Amino acid sequence: MSNLTRSSEVSSSRTRRRVFGVPTRCWCGEVVISLISTYDPNPYRRFYRCAYAANLKLWNDDHTLKRVDETFLNEIDTLATKNIGLEQHHKSLVQKGWSLRRCK
Repeated sequence: MSNLTRSSEVSSSRTRRRVFGVPTRCWCGEVVISLISTYDPNPYRRFYRCAYAANLKLWNDDHTLKRVDETFLNEIDTLATKNIGLEQHHKSLVQKGWSLRRCK
């Protein structure tokens, strides 16, 4: 028989996960804030960081840390994928005989 209690067997809703796009909350539940790097390897580079980890100046942890440029690339990829889907939907409507008129 297991020594685990019922409460420890239930999975937490705050699970660590890969963040795609602009992060709003860390896995720990804290908000994510935008900061600017002051270190030599990446001076003045903007990044998103968990507010809890930023206040405690934690750096080797599992809290959210994501560069803004990486975030923008994720957003652009998402929009490109959605745009392809809309183009395919438009083509299927045109093939079915639907016509779209421009609004003046």
